[in-house]
Amino acid sequence: MNKTKKIKRIIKKFTPDFIMSIWRKYQEIKEKKEWKKWAIPLENQVKNYLENIPKESMTDEIQEILDYLRKPHSYTHIPYSYKENYNPDNVKVYKDNERGMLYVIYDEKRLYFKKDWHEKWIRKYYNYLMIEQDEKSPHRYETSDFCVNQGDIVVDAGAAEGNFALSVIEKVKKIYLFEVEEEWIDVLRVTFEPWKDKVVIIKKYISDNNENNCVTLDSIFENEEINFIKADIEGAEIQLLNGAKSIMAREMPPKIILCTYHNQNDAEIIDNMLTKQGFNTEFSKGFMIYLYETLNPPYLRRGLIRAWKNKKR
Repeated sequence: MNKTKKIKRIIKKFTPDFIMSIWRKYQEIKEKKEWKKWAIPLENQVKNYLENIPKESMTDEIQEILDYLRKPHSYTHIPYSYKENYNPDNVKVYKDNERGMLYVIYDEKRLYFKKDWHEKWIRKYYNYLMIEQDEKSPHRYETSDFCVNQGDIVVDAGAAEGNFALSVIEKVKKIYLFEVEEEWIDVLRVTFEPWKDKVVIIKKYISDNNENNCVTLDSIFENEEINFIKADIEGAEIQLLNGAKSIMAREMPPKIILCTYHNQNDAEIIDNMLTKQGFNTEFSKGFMIYLYETLNPPYLRRGLIRAWKNKKR
C-alpha cells in the first residue's frame, strides 16, 4: 500500500463520532486529574480531622465514616461502603432510534438523558443516582413511611433528569417539575410524554422573590393545594422556604424534603425554620462529605431533612 492510500485510510477514520470520542476521552482524563488534584487532599484532610475527634465525642455514625475513609475506596460525597456494590458497567443503556436519544430502564420506565451524552457517562451518572437513592444513603428522598401518597399534588424542585418524579409518576394526581436547564427540559418532555396530562414543566428558579427568572411557591400555588415538596436546588432551599410561608402556614401543609448539604450551616438553619413553623422534622441517615474547595470543619453534613405537620407522616 502506497503512502497516499495509507493517508486516505487514516483520514477516513476521522469521522465526527470518532473525533468526538477522542475529545470525550481527553475531557474525562482532564477532569479526573483535576479531581485528584484537590479532592483527594481534601478528603485526607477530613480523615485527619475525624481521627483527632476525642473518644468521648466519637459516635458510631462518625466511626463508620472514618473506617470507610481509612480503606481503599472510590471518591464520592457519600462515604459509605455500600456504594462499592454499585458498578456502572452493570448499567444497561438503550437507544431510542426514533428520537436519537439514549435511556435506561428505571422503575420499569424509560429515563432519558441529554442527546450529547455518551453511554459511558450515562452509566456513571445513573450508577451514582442509584447510590444516592439506596436505602442506606444520606441522600435518599423517600422512606417506607415518608413518601408520596396516591393522588398527591407534588412539586419537584430541581428536577434535572427526573428520576424522583418518574419514581412517583403513577401515584400523583399532578406533578410540577421545576428546571431551568434547557437540555434537561428537552429530556423531561420526552421522559414524561406518556403522562403529559399530569406533568407541568416550569422553567423558573424557585426563590423568595418573583424577579427576573425567579418565582416563589406562594405566588404559583396561591389557590392550589400541594401535598408534597421535594427540593434539591443547589443550596437555594432556604430561599424556597422564605417564598413559601403562606403554604407552610396552611391548615394542611405539604410534606417537605429538602437537601441540607450544599451549604455549611443549612441543616441547622432549615431545621430551625421548619420547627418554628410547627413542623416535625427528621434528618436522613448518616452524613455526606460535600467534596468542594469551600468545605470547612466539621466537614460532615446531613444529606437532607424531611418535615411534616400532621400527626401521621
